[in-house]
Amino acid sequence: MSTHRGLQLSAMSAMLPGMTATTTATTWNALLRDQLTWHWDKQARPRLEGLTDAEYFWEPAPGAWNVRPRGTGTAPIQGGSGAMTIDFAMPEPDPAPVTTIAWRLGHVIVGVLAIRNASHFGRTPTDYQEFEYAETADDALRQLDAEYATWLAGVEALGEEGLARPCGPAEGPFAESSMARLVLHIHRELIHHLAEIALLRDLYAHPATASDRS
Repeated sequence: MSTHRGLQLSAMSAMLPGMTATTTATTWNALLRDQLTWHWDKQARPRLEGLTDAEYFWEPAPGAWNVRPRGTGTAPIQGGSGAMTIDFAMPEPDPAPVTTIAWRLGHVIVGVLAIRNASHFGRTPTDYQEFEYAETADDALRQLDAEYATWLAGVEALGEEGLARPCGPAEGPFAESSMARLVLHIHRELIHHLAEIALLRDLYAHPATASDRS
């Protein structure tokens, strides 16, 4: 999978947005959740309303990676345990293929949220190979909403002390990094991937030619 899809930790600035000299430790959990919930409620989730199956599966470039009916894909690896599989390869080609809305939602649902929910917040274990990918846009959005709710509740349940504890072995070489840094990373992942999906919707709505929607 892409190097953008693992846990990549970047340096935190001295102050996060919204932090003031009078911010106390008891506000950090709420601030971290607000970083995501504001974006989700005001921008990201509304931009997914009305997503059609045609948009969901639309391939914006030849050779795009997608979520496909089992047995129809040509990518080196077909992940998934249900009727649909997701395209990928290890190692990832360079340049990596363009990916569809279905693929990007699958990555967000599984790689960003579900695997971390399982590792840290009690969800049933899953991974790219074991997950049952959605056959429709509506089903994918239901999966997204469920994993988002689990993540948000899990972060809230950490409280303040939980944010300071190490991530643990589930995060591999970042095991000693704090849960707060993992939360920041996951929120960055969600914000930028959901923005990519919004852009794909815009491109679908304004094709250069009719054949661009084929």
